[in-house]
Amino acid sequence: MKTTLLTGLLLIAAGMAQAACYGDYKAKRDDPLQLHYGVLQLSDGACRDASRAEAEARARVQAAGWQFLTLVSTFDDSGLAQRKDSAAEFYLRF
Repeated sequence: MKTTLLTGLLLIAAGMAQAACYGDYKAKRDDPLQLHYGVLQLSDGACRDASRAEAEARARVQAAGWQFLTLVSTFDDSGLAQRKDSAAEFYLRF
């Protein structure tokens, strides 16, 4: 019984570790002013560490020439569909 319970818990933990991690953010460019809202996939573990998630998002967005403003939230696969229309061309772009 203990072995079965432990095995089950390990399988659940492994599944959670494999869950995809995403973040939605806001960014801008100046002259002329352009604003955008986007969604990007983050590396494993970033959803559990807000500062790591923000640093990763900031680096990728800024590398594309945008000024990163804020990381709105982090989420798993269940939050993707509801953000797709709002992110438009910036949906999983970076």
